[in-house]
Amino acid sequence: MCFDTDSFPPIPVISGAAVSHDDLVLEAADGNRFAAFSATPDEPGKTGIVILPDVRGLYRFYEELALRFAERGYPAIAFDFYGRTAGVEKRDDDFDYMPQMQLTTPEGIQADVAAAVAYLRSNGATSIFTVGFCFGGRHSWLAAAAGLDLNGAVGFYGHPGERNGVPGPTAHAAEIAAPILALQAGDDGNILPEDNAAFDAALDAAGVEHEIVTYDGAPHSFFDRKQEQFADASDDAWRRVLAFVERYS
Repeated sequence: MCFDTDSFPPIPVISGAAVSHDDLVLEAADGNRFAAFSATPDEPGKTGIVILPDVRGLYRFYEELALRFAERGYPAIAFDFYGRTAGVEKRDDDFDYMPQMQLTTPEGIQADVAAAVAYLRSNGATSIFTVGFCFGGRHSWLAAAAGLDLNGAVGFYGHPGERNGVPGPTAHAAEIAAPILALQAGDDGNILPEDNAAFDAALDAAGVEHEIVTYDGAPHSFFDRKQEQFADASDDAWRRVLAFVERYS
């Protein structure tokens, strides 16, 4: 489990920011209907953010993260991975996500990312970034290899290597067509230093602009305001995300 269900992003709320939000149902090119949450500044900029959640799909943490982006002038949309198998309704904290996750495919997830990207572009965004976490971090990087004309792809503690026989971003490095930012946990039992090193080397070989940052001693899911002992890592990661978006917009 990546976050406690009552967690919030470790990002200051900008009090008084003029932001609107909506629960949406989007449709992918293959006909899949899936839930999403949109947050929009009253004066939206031209840079949009697609948020790919952790394995539990769309829940409050990522809705709040979309709001934090919108408060800073970036229209953002967070979406759910499980429309094909679990429908579009809101779910409670007991949602059994693991069987749903095992039914996903990279192709299905990228079809949904494409629909979220299209939604932002239809509302005026001309630069698009993906920002993902855990399972979503991996697929955020894969989105940069999916022909979506992204400006950049950010992943927090995503696994870049092969998982259950399915190639990951490392294997697809030659297809990646946007800059990459990887924000990894140093104390992560599932994502090892050699996994990050292989990703780094593959991106180097492919000539992809990238930065891989590892926070020594930080656990998987360190980006959580309840983990006060990792506040420095969270603060640094958020600064890097904003700088990355500003640089490549």
